[in-house]
Amino acid sequence: MTISAPNQIRNIALVGHQGSGKTALSEAMLHVSGALPRAGSVSEGTTKSDYHASEKERQMSIFATLLHAKWDDTKVNILDTPGYPDFASEVIASMRVADTAVYVMDARSGVEVGTEMAWGYGEQTETPSLFVLNHIDHASADFSSIVDEIEDRFGRGATVVQIPAGEGTRTLVDVLRLRQLYYPEGATEPKVQPIDDAFEDRAHDLHETLVEDIAASDDRLMETYFEQGELTEDQMRNGLRAAMIDRSLYPVFVTSATEAIGVGRLLNFITGVCPSPASRLVETENGREVRADADGDPLAFVYRTMAQEHVGEYSYVRVFDGTIESGQDLENATTGSTERIGQIYQLNGEDRNQIPRLVAGDLGALVKLDDTNTNDTLRPKGSDLVVPPIQFPDPRYRMAVRPVQEGQEDKLARGLHQITDEDPSLVFNHDALLNQLTLSGLGEMHLQIAKGRLERQAGVEVEFVQPRISYRETIQNRATADYRHKKQSGGAGEFADISMLVEPYDGDFHPPDSVDVRGEDVVETEWGAEIHFVNAIVGGVIDMNKFFSSIKKGVLSTMEEGPVAGFPVGNVRIVIYDGGMHPVDSNEAAFKRAAFACFRGAFQKANPVLLEPIHTITITTPDDYTGDIISDLNTRRGRVQGIDTQGPLQKITAEVPEAELHQYATTLRSLTQGRGLHHTQFSHYEAMPGNVQEEVVAEATAQAPA
Repeated sequence: MTISAPNQIRNIALVGHQGSGKTALSEAMLHVSGALPRAGSVSEGTTKSDYHASEKERQMSIFATLLHAKWDDTKVNILDTPGYPDFASEVIASMRVADTAVYVMDARSGVEVGTEMAWGYGEQTETPSLFVLNHIDHASADFSSIVDEIEDRFGRGATVVQIPAGEGTRTLVDVLRLRQLYYPEGATEPKVQPIDDAFEDRAHDLHETLVEDIAASDDRLMETYFEQGELTEDQMRNGLRAAMIDRSLYPVFVTSATEAIGVGRLLNFITGVCPSPASRLVETENGREVRADADGDPLAFVYRTMAQEHVGEYSYVRVFDGTIESGQDLENATTGSTERIGQIYQLNGEDRNQIPRLVAGDLGALVKLDDTNTNDTLRPKGSDLVVPPIQFPDPRYRMAVRPVQEGQEDKLARGLHQITDEDPSLVFNHDALLNQLTLSGLGEMHLQIAKGRLERQAGVEVEFVQPRISYRETIQNRATADYRHKKQSGGAGEFADISMLVEPYDGDFHPPDSVDVRGEDVVETEWGAEIHFVNAIVGGVIDMNKFFSSIKKGVLSTMEEGPVAGFPVGNVRIVIYDGGMHPVDSNEAAFKRAAFACFRGAFQKANPVLLEPIHTITITTPDDYTGDIISDLNTRRGRVQGIDTQGPLQKITAEVPEAELHQYATTLRSLTQGRGLHHTQFSHYEAMPGNVQEEVVAEATAQAPA
């Protein structure tokens, strides 16, 4: 259909717990609207939404899929999102470009963790919302209890628009219009009936409550309601839309997606009441507010990128202002490069239809953009508008990744760049010290899906292994050592004699009485530690103007692979206080070798210790699981720092060694039945217990090359 104005568009995101029926509802919407002759099935792998091989294999949504339907001369863009927590970034990105979040809930199960998580994302994006209680035709569906649960979890803004006319029924009562709708088996259109006597009083009571809720959201409507005792349908529609935009009301609908019960009525509400792009503002980074206007300057935001087989890379966009057309040149606000807009598509899953333009408010896909990624803004040259980027969640699950076949490291690196550009909630890192590539994501399944994408898109078979920990080494006591390097093999020889004191660096230096400090040099390590070199040579026994630099190089070279287990050394003070040199045989190489050996000898005598990285972990969980979580943290050598209440949740803060956090996301999900979330951040290094150090040293020794 041809769209010329933002008020002809509705953008909705179907969100909620895995298995609540989001994909089935999207299929029903396409079928009822005439876009599909027959709704597909998740179990049969025939839905428009779940078309990727990994989705068909697992019979679940993994990626957010863009669909569209025509209803009452309005284009309804539907974003069917996954419910599994590992794919939260797909939900967050979809909510960012949707104008209404449709929370789909299984009427047999009530509020589940996926619903709670999606609600949190909706609060962050301030997205207008409504609830759909699906599977309402099942005998075990409990409408009243779920409405009570919604009010308890999400506030009293939930307002009932429909009720089921009995348990396991194909009949709904429309509270807004005060009529009864019966859906014969196989029909998409209902038969309108008078409300049964058994439900009439309740329907009128709920209608009055709905009108009062709408009136209470607007002072002028409240005055009208007091004066007239009622509101017109237009007044209720406009008031409800305003209350949804203000997030003071959340209408509650009922459906059975697989039977198409209530789907048409839901589409009526979406097109007639839910906000259009023209009724919402987007605030740009420079503080200007933009309202969708097809005649404005083009402003498009890339909310997702993904490589599609036989097509190339899709850039999924929302046009926030103006109109973008094929052949148009726009500037990428992030890179400053110019992009020529090529083919523009509207999508129903993998089915695409080329169109000449996208107007303000619409969603679509662009192909063959040269230098544009997720979170980029496209605008005319000279514009200063930038759409704020999506804030994706921090990774919670990390694995080392390596190619199965040697020699494909470069191929793997290119593939990692590609998939992390497409999905910013994936993060990869190269640790040069450990010669290790790691990939981090939101959970185990998230990384498994990324693995499949690497193999398909980059053509490299990979395996995940437990990441090695980047430990550090230091000393706990003061010690001294002497070393003389002497080499004579004909011709010029080598000679260097060094006496060295080492001690932990703690900021203060209290040299022995015999040490006369002549100068100090500080080297900062990449990991934030300091190494202090002190020149305490007197009497010219070593020409420090000539050899101090060589001595530092010798010490630093052994610090790169420490004496204990081969990890970098830091937070050490080295005092060169005595030695000797030869007028002919002493040279830079000799002093570098002597310093190398002398430092190792002193270090080994100074009670060396391994330092392990400690992370601050923050866990949010329902109170029921707090005890189990703390018990588990204790087994991980964790130290609980505090427990705070955040609404219905508990926030636990603890310090835990990185080595004890491997696959913690999976453990926490098991402990809390999926209701707990955590975030970790590196805090500091500290000495590990002796028994743990023995194990690490033994492992490092076993892995060291012969």
